[in-house]
Amino acid sequence: MTVVSSGSPVIQPNPLQRRWFQHRPSLSVEMLTALACFFFLTACNTLFWQAAMDGRDITSLASWGFACAVGISLGAIHLAILLLFMNRWTVKPLLGLLFVVTGFTTYYMQRYHVYLDTSMVRNVLRTDVKEARDLMTWSLLPHLLVYTGLPLLVLTRVTIKTRPWRRTLLIRAGWILVALVIAVGAMLAVFQDFSSLMRNQKTVRHLITPGNYLVSLGRVLASDMKGASKPIQPIGTDAKLAASWQQRSKPTVLVLVVGETARAMNWGLNGYSRQTTPELAKLDVINFPNVQSCGSNTEVSVPCMFSPFGRRNYDEDAIKQHESVLHVLNRAGHKVLWRDNQSGCKGVCNGLETESTSNETDAALCQNGSCLDEIMLKGLQERITRESGNIVVVMHQLGNHGPAYYKRYPAAMRRFTPTCDTSDLGKCSVEAVRNSYDNALLYTDHFLAETIKLLAKQTSHDAAMIYVSDHGESLGENGIFLHGLPYSIAPKEQTSVPMVMWTSPGYANSFGLDTQCMQTQRTSPLSHDNLFHTMLGMLDVNTNIYDRNYDFVAACRRPALSK
Repeated sequence: MTVVSSGSPVIQPNPLQRRWFQHRPSLSVEMLTALACFFFLTACNTLFWQAAMDGRDITSLASWGFACAVGISLGAIHLAILLLFMNRWTVKPLLGLLFVVTGFTTYYMQRYHVYLDTSMVRNVLRTDVKEARDLMTWSLLPHLLVYTGLPLLVLTRVTIKTRPWRRTLLIRAGWILVALVIAVGAMLAVFQDFSSLMRNQKTVRHLITPGNYLVSLGRVLASDMKGASKPIQPIGTDAKLAASWQQRSKPTVLVLVVGETARAMNWGLNGYSRQTTPELAKLDVINFPNVQSCGSNTEVSVPCMFSPFGRRNYDEDAIKQHESVLHVLNRAGHKVLWRDNQSGCKGVCNGLETESTSNETDAALCQNGSCLDEIMLKGLQERITRESGNIVVVMHQLGNHGPAYYKRYPAAMRRFTPTCDTSDLGKCSVEAVRNSYDNALLYTDHFLAETIKLLAKQTSHDAAMIYVSDHGESLGENGIFLHGLPYSIAPKEQTSVPMVMWTSPGYANSFGLDTQCMQTQRTSPLSHDNLFHTMLGMLDVNTNIYDRNYDFVAACRRPALSK
């Protein structure tokens, strides 16, 4: 007998609650996977359906028939593939993992209009902790509760039916066969319309979730495994300093600043309505207003701009499997130093001297594991002076890396207001986002001006500097933010980048460079493809891999290379 105190009321559980916690539906592996595929196709493919139905009359039966056929076909394809990996032990962990990853991917796809192709997946895999931290915002939480939390809750309540293994194999084979037949049949019903969509909008396939990231991840892993099994191929093995070096009284320092996420249309020297480059405007620099990037993200652009393949002969595997121009310069006798305030050199400086700012603790420039770009100037003068020969210094900026633009500049550079002081760009107006972005450009302008002043003051080397950004950025145009769209559809905001050059009088005299000629040539169309050959030409290196046609300085330099 149970005695209950008269002062303590007995709380009876709600019948519906009791039924929910007591009832555990039992489903087969095949049925549970099919329900998951239905959830993915209906709830997690908003952008795909918008693109697929764009221009169609939503009230017509033909449009609904097209949508149903495409949905059934894609769902069946996902089901057939996933069933190859599912059994009673793996189905819950694998579906749980898919729910988690899909929850994150759909948030960023919907928030920033991201396409999950191979380059974007590779970009995600190379993202460091600092970058990932900037992308974690409070608005992500409610999205994950719906797209990840609810499916996981349902998944925990389901029990898996068990069968003898022979019967399981037969049933599994039947499900896969029927799924493939349904996929083919549904696709044939709308083949003309669907093939036209895929042919005219090839990038739409990168919106089909979770197939987009699963296929892209498989391709990235296969490519990386293939590359890892092959040695890096040397290039420019005949590289040597030209005979003209014997006539020079001073060694040379070339500083290449690789910018981050700076776009040409907001660059003050290019005629932008705001003056975002006031300090450079006061210096004797050469600005190039018509420059195209090799890619729309760092993982593509940085390896590409240092390779001889470039955009014109773009081959991701070939670029990864060959040395960069930095190795050619090093082979010719130029000391090469990579200073990084970003997430690494993406393989282009492998085997060469590198310095990272990740462990810097300068209180004025560093906070929470991230430093402002001026940290790379710390000790640079002494490092150059200590080198008795020629030296090439590459400084990889944090620049305008988003979405936390407000973290990329000190308080003194907060000139355009109001600013977006959060990583969640959806909480800010487009004007505030642009203000923060432009303030970050102001700081890049200051950083470059300080670099030039440092080079101009030193007397041990003749000096030159080139600045070029790796890619641009979308700031809300057509509802798109950040960068990384497939190159074929990337807007000019993501592919047009600023580039600036400066040379000391000593360098110009030593290399016969006519800076007035450069000013007249500066509006010519250029791209990242020019960087490889221009660096060889500017440093007077003889090698058969050099192509004068891609050296944008060659026309304004007296002949110094004997080819």
